[in-house]
Amino acid sequence: MQANSFFTVDSQPITFEQALKYLQSSGEMGNFVGEILRQHILEQELLSREELQINPVIIEQAIINFRLEQQLTEPKVFEQWLTSNNLTYESFHHRFEKGFQLERLKDEITLPKLQEVFIEKKIFLDRVVLSRLIVENQELLEELKTQIEEGEASFEKLVQEYSITEDKIFNGMMGLLSRGQLPDELRAAVDLASPGDLMGPIEIEKNWCLFRMEQCISASLSDEQLKETLKNEIFEQWLTQKIQEKEVQLTM
Repeated sequence: MQANSFFTVDSQPITFEQALKYLQSSGEMGNFVGEILRQHILEQELLSREELQINPVIIEQAIINFRLEQQLTEPKVFEQWLTSNNLTYESFHHRFEKGFQLERLKDEITLPKLQEVFIEKKIFLDRVVLSRLIVENQELLEELKTQIEEGEASFEKLVQEYSITEDKIFNGMMGLLSRGQLPDELRAAVDLASPGDLMGPIEIEKNWCLFRMEQCISASLSDEQLKETLKNEIFEQWLTQKIQEKEVQLTM
């Protein structure tokens, strides 16, 4: 490989300058530079914050656990695995250490803002399960609602007989919906409803709708998956702001 080549293709060297030109012509230069900036900023943050240092014992235990889980306890097998993944033990160890540091950095950045962001987004994070009966005529829907309330017919039967939407084959079940994305009138009714309650008639897009509350799932930070999602969003916003603050000049 020539000294100034970036890599080779069929023994033909490609210089770093050529690689950059290829990225420019393909429109991928922005992504390429963005990822470099991202990694540079993270690296600088990890180096500048002493509180992010990880106890070596924790790292070694994590490596042991990984090798046990992946059945890499035999030294020769582990060496082969490192080689096949283009890793040395030092780079493998550094990857684990950096992973712990990034998680600690993420917590430091996101935890002070987590509750505030959760409250702001809660209306969209809350979920409801609704069923619906939709017809074109308000008077018909009023009559159908009366039949349900007086026990003359079941909601499911009337949905299958009268509803004009395709979900009638599922008894009008709509599945999980974000409370914040519901039409205002429906959301106001949902906020006061309990499972089994009927809501409507409500006019939506020139049709008349009768909804039944099936289930309300209130978002909570005790949901670890939701908590991690919000942390990732906060962290990415922080990182994006950091990138935007940098003055970047590309010289070729």
